[in-house]
Amino acid sequence: MISQEPVIKVGIFEHYTGVRGALNGKFNIDHNIIVNGEFNAVVENGDVVMYGGQGIELLRAREIRCTPVDDCTFVLHDVVIGINFHWERKEDQTFEGGLTLLAREDGTLTAINVVSVEKYLTSVISSEMSATAPIELLKAHAVTSRSWLVAMLEQKKKISHLGIPSQRTVQTETELTRWYDREDHDVYDVCADDHCQRYQGVSKIISPSAKQAVDATRGMFLVYDNEICDARYYKSCGGMTELFENAWAATPVPYLTNVSDAPVPYAPVVTEDDARAWIASAPDAYCNTTDGNILRQVLPSFDQETTDFFRWTVVYTREELEALIMKKSGIDFGTLNSLTPLERGPSGRIHRLKIEGSKRTLIVGKELEIRRWLSKSHMYSSAFVVETERGAGGVPVSFTFRGAGWGHGVGLCQIGAAVMAVKGFTAEEIVKHYFRNAQLSTLY
Repeated sequence: MISQEPVIKVGIFEHYTGVRGALNGKFNIDHNIIVNGEFNAVVENGDVVMYGGQGIELLRAREIRCTPVDDCTFVLHDVVIGINFHWERKEDQTFEGGLTLLAREDGTLTAINVVSVEKYLTSVISSEMSATAPIELLKAHAVTSRSWLVAMLEQKKKISHLGIPSQRTVQTETELTRWYDREDHDVYDVCADDHCQRYQGVSKIISPSAKQAVDATRGMFLVYDNEICDARYYKSCGGMTELFENAWAATPVPYLTNVSDAPVPYAPVVTEDDARAWIASAPDAYCNTTDGNILRQVLPSFDQETTDFFRWTVVYTREELEALIMKKSGIDFGTLNSLTPLERGPSGRIHRLKIEGSKRTLIVGKELEIRRWLSKSHMYSSAFVVETERGAGGVPVSFTFRGAGWGHGVGLCQIGAAVMAVKGFTAEEIVKHYFRNAQLSTLY
């Protein structure tokens, strides 16, 4: 395990044709050139070309590294956040640390922020949660995010050594199983969007509470069996958390198990009847809250646009769903006849779904691939039941999805953790509720 604070590379964006920004102080770029102020950069003939004010060329190289001379910041304009989610938008963002601009083989540009783990976490906590959230929630999230990040860095070293690809796809004539991990970034450690952890530099730090939470837990990790825990999290479990192996690799993780998100345990989902009853119910779970004050405290403004996270309904006409699945999967199923869950986890989340059409029948998994195929962005979760309205000759007219939760459901439930904090639970109690069998340890 580690003994000192790591410095990481965060991918702010990639595949951009160019970038505009500003260096808010003195930065040393390659060949000891000291620059500051407005800049723009584009890729020309395989190199990044960085221009300063009034179009003066500063440097031309495949990789340009800008290192702050002192404690200053830089701005990047028009950064896309929430990529492929329903709230996708552009923002100007300010960052601490260094900036690397890298030309890619496809003629596009990648921007990377080089920053220490604790500064990174201060931004993550502010980006993932409102700075007015209870301090115990922010501390719990700091421990969770720090553990996730450093466990990922440790795992990345192993994966790189073993040469194992990060996107796992198993495909036969009748079934496609796919899941995604975070090691699929080749030139940086972690991305800045929800695929990894939401990171928006210092633009979102509007209160000292996030820094207070990070400082209070500095170097503190969830640990199991002398290894840092791969501490996953998401918005809302819907009443019960999910098993790691139902979302990612098939190897069970002892601290990522099924947990009832309530003071009293609920029976896990086993059958389709269980799933229907569970999703139709409104169990007394921590994340079952409509308290606007709590949600405003723990959700950034754009996440507050989603209000039906605990139980939700989505309706498609057959034609709409056929077109959507065709676009997202690249497969023409013909006339869609049925969607049949084959395997669910204890939270009700489907990880094997059979899609039957007039031209093709295929089983798809795991949960994220199912959610991708059935939504323009990502369906809130795969914990759903399907009601099919049929017309003449039994041909479907519409499909109604009734579902539970928001996200993969593995590990810490952010809204549930927020309610626990409001109820007076400590950060340690919160993380130990969601990460059973794990212990807290300060490593630096």
